[in-house]
Amino acid sequence: MGLLAQILLFALQVYFWIIIVSVVISWLIAFDVINVRNEKSRNLIGLLEKLTEPVYRPIRKYVPSIGGIDVSPIIVIFGIYLAQHLVIKLLY
Repeated sequence: MGLLAQILLFALQVYFWIIIVSVVISWLIAFDVINVRNEKSRNLIGLLEKLTEPVYRPIRKYVPSIGGIDVSPIIVIFGIYLAQHLVIKLLY
């Protein structure tokens, strides 16, 4: 059970950092620091969207943007922390 818990915790931690990178990239795009016409940046943005959109989409259905700010990454990060604590409590 310990190995399974470590794998799950590692996967959750990796996904947490994917969300953080996605949020930072979206801010850099909003402030026109990253050129979205560049093919490499477009590929990175597409990869991050493929990794995060399946999780964000159901949340966005029920929680609208607040003042133009998407709060779905915050909700997903909170869910990741809850899942990490559940894994620690149940599998360790």
